Amino acid sequence: MDTHLSPSGRLVVVSNRLPVVLAKDVDGTWVTRTGSGGLVTALLPVLRHRGGIWIGWSGVNEVAGVDEALERATDDTGYTLKGVALNTEEVNKFYLGFSNEIIWPLFHDLQSLCNFDPAYWRTYCEVNRRYAKILADNSCKDDFIWVHDYHLMNVAAELRLTQSRAHIAFFLHIPFPPLDIFVKLPWRFNLLRALLEYDLIGFQTLRDQRNFEQCVRTLMDEVCVSGQGQVLSLRVGDRVLRMGSFPIGIDSNAFEKHAIDPEVGAMAELLNSQLSNRQLILGVDRLDYTKGLPLRLEALRNALQRYPELHQRITLIQVVIPSREDIPQYFDLKMRIERLVGEINGQFTRPGGWVPIHYVFRNLTRVELLAYYRAAHIALVTPLKDGMNLVAKEYCACSVEEDSVLILSEFAGAAAQLQNDALLVNPYDIEGVADAIYHAYNMDVTERYARMRRLRTTIREQDIFWWVDAYLRAAFATDLSAFPLPEDFVPHDDFAGIPY
Repeated sequence: MDTHLSPSGRLVVVSNRLPVVLAKDVDGTWVTRTGSGGLVTALLPVLRHRGGIWIGWSGVNEVAGVDEALERATDDTGYTLKGVALNTEEVNKFYLGFSNEIIWPLFHDLQSLCNFDPAYWRTYCEVNRRYAKILADNSCKDDFIWVHDYHLMNVAAELRLTQSRAHIAFFLHIPFPPLDIFVKLPWRFNLLRALLEYDLIGFQTLRDQRNFEQCVRTLMDEVCVSGQGQVLSLRVGDRVLRMGSFPIGIDSNAFEKHAIDPEVGAMAELLNSQLSNRQLILGVDRLDYTKGLPLRLEALRNALQRYPELHQRITLIQVVIPSREDIPQYFDLKMRIERLVGEINGQFTRPGGWVPIHYVFRNLTRVELLAYYRAAHIALVTPLKDGMNLVAKEYCACSVEEDSVLILSEFAGAAAQLQNDALLVNPYDIEGVADAIYHAYNMDVTERYARMRRLRTTIREQDIFWWVDAYLRAAFATDLSAFPLPEDFVPHDDFAGIPY
């Protein structure tokens, strides 16, 4: 998987957070555990085999003893961890501020929620400069530096100022907005110039790539874009860089293996027995305004109003993972969700035990999550916009009985890969989502099997390891014609809501 790297070079990963979680033991010493997530799963084996470094914030404001704890965590792994120290003000202005009050809403087409505080931008630049300084001190020209996500878009520009000759690549895990939204950013030229300092810029979908291309063509006269495939070339003065789309996957085999664990199976069977004679609909989302949860609940209400035969035949289990409740916007969203759940349950609950919505607001254990995935007959994944949405892929990987249906927002990045066999919906279309729920409920079992089997094959073939390999091949390939467009690609001029 890592054969595309220079034989003498290491992999240097840079992300907002390190791949470990730090916590204090009862005696006051720091202890670490490996973090979860696809990025950690995919890149740690490469780092172990090749040798390298992972640079990121430790997640704690204290510095005493942290470096020693990180050294202990990687004593026998073949790679090292380098922590970036951030104080409380920097966390507030760089992470909570610029990253999550400006870039997050803007790149999800919710510019009305942005807070364009100039102090946020200054702190963002300062923190990116600190990441670059640590990179410069811990890398050499033969290394392949892979920077991840919207928190660190300025790192390459800052690193170039140190005269670094290393190969620097970037991957954006969230969407990239269209031109008319991106231009709202006061620092639009600064950010585009910073991104163009990378040697490879990766996006989740061709739609994100085309949005970036349009911004570059319109705002940067000095840039020339060439090529026709999945990976394009950009010339900026005497520099040539690349950009491409690389949809991230999951460790499908691991999810499938754990889904058939007896403990998971017993819990899934218990869920179905407690809610017998009905189809379980599952939603699993972090508390965030991009997930479209109020609209999803309104769609369920509409389905129950217009299709009485669904009464006592479906139950929505809506899991909401707590996130940033101390921020008024998120607290208000939580209150709105809970009010809607109460209204809908109050309107439709009937004697005999049927409650249309079971609302779960807490973190789930891995066994609980996989049991919910395996027990659910229908998954309702309807974000207003998502870079990818791995819940959709995790659900399919865990649907080992293959008798389930995926309802998926056409504005999730996953729709580009899964559009042929998921039921695609516009999350803003309340009646359309309600119709999809009714369609999924009534879907013939043969069609269910056929659709889910194809979805699982796609997810298995285009997993997290395929993603890493595709990205590294694009970084080092000499012939970009080896990266053709998908057979069902729709040209930009004809784009009309197709999930590319």
